[in-house]
Amino acid sequence: MTDDITTLSARELAAAIRTRRLSSEEVVAAHLGRIDAINPTVNAIVSYQPEIALETARDRDRELARGVIRGPMHGLPIAVKDLMDVEGLPTSHGSRIYAGRVAANDSVISSRLRAAGVVFVGKTNTPEFGAGSHTFNEVFGATRNPFDLSRSAGGSSGGAAAAVTTGMLPFADGSDLGGSIRNPASFGNLVGLRPTAGRVASARPGNAWDPGSVLGGLTRDVADTALFLSVISGPEPRAPLSIDEDPSLFLSIAPRSFQGARIAYSPDLGGLPLDPEVREATAAAARLAEALGAEVVEVDLDLSEADLVFETFRSLEFLDGHGEDAVQHPDLVKQTVRDDVSWAGAIDAPLLNRAAGARTQLFRRLQALFGEYDMLLAPTSQVLPFPIEWEYPTEIDGVAMDRYYTWQRSCSRITATAMPALSMPMTFSRGGLPIGVQFVGPYRGDRPLLEFALTWESAVGDVMARRPGL
Repeated sequence: MTDDITTLSARELAAAIRTRRLSSEEVVAAHLGRIDAINPTVNAIVSYQPEIALETARDRDRELARGVIRGPMHGLPIAVKDLMDVEGLPTSHGSRIYAGRVAANDSVISSRLRAAGVVFVGKTNTPEFGAGSHTFNEVFGATRNPFDLSRSAGGSSGGAAAAVTTGMLPFADGSDLGGSIRNPASFGNLVGLRPTAGRVASARPGNAWDPGSVLGGLTRDVADTALFLSVISGPEPRAPLSIDEDPSLFLSIAPRSFQGARIAYSPDLGGLPLDPEVREATAAAARLAEALGAEVVEVDLDLSEADLVFETFRSLEFLDGHGEDAVQHPDLVKQTVRDDVSWAGAIDAPLLNRAAGARTQLFRRLQALFGEYDMLLAPTSQVLPFPIEWEYPTEIDGVAMDRYYTWQRSCSRITATAMPALSMPMTFSRGGLPIGVQFVGPYRGDRPLLEFALTWESAVGDVMARRPGL
């Protein structure tokens, strides 16, 4: 029965708790059992607190007995990414500087999850300060890909992805700057949405006007992504980009037909090198979209200066967020974070002005594209899950990568446009590794993107049902 519980969707679990076919204690205990069995091998969950989680689950059951339902996630277990504060749990940021430091308050996303009724069981592993799309750090170690334990789970939401794909959690939150939701979703055969900037508000310190880093979710199906988004979305007075729309709009999504849709297809997002199997999978996705009834048109996408935009504002974000850490504790901060901070030092006013103008032009070019097409189809990750011993891929199909994140440009170039993007499962490599594809929609077009994804899900159901055999 425990294994059956952990295979249910978040929606099914929530309904079973509400109707008292299952108790929150049963649901949480089943997931804790799964964590106990699998996490020692995969290393996705950190700062694990099973006893507190079980007592909280009993509280949720007592509330339900009194007729109190906190929200649509009443009694469901979750572990929050270890970059976000949860009151009473450590927020280590994967850094020896902050290891074990307990949060005094909830972050905005944690407070919304708490209000929806979740049970916090711990945190999910992340690279130090979320830097890089491979989850490893010197506090908790590396997170392994459940489909092949010798491979990376991606990052920086790699712990979240590994936990969800193995059934240790029904869903998980993530954050995405250069692909930190989309890459682990692709590596874990999951649905991973990078929402429109401002859709999910944050009150974190720093430049609140920058649309680069956003919060979202990782799930095993599209409807759970919609449920998750309905809980964590909504305006926040401290977030100037926050979108003032009713989050419940995501609860009424319905499959949107590909019949008659026009899809722009970019096989390599402006000439990026790809692993040959990724290239094959993306081409197969274009053929599938045509088979579903869409008109698929290969486009010569103008993403000129997208790398300049992403890398400029990324470096500034790391300077702002971690410059002091790098200066005060150089021996405790990994080299790639120190590199990010030092690269920011080379940014002068003319370069910043150029990057800001280029970002505006990118946004307008993509919005014009979506005046002609319903969405854009492209690869999610340029590579297959790579050996866990690597810090990052240093070359792709013979092309050298000059920085530790340049292998992620299939995601980071989309980040630079500020459009919402969704990684959806497509196929598996000949060696049994997941390969996702990326759907990109117009600004604030998160809902139609999810509706197209519901139709896609029905077409690749056998792929999405495939789970690691741990």
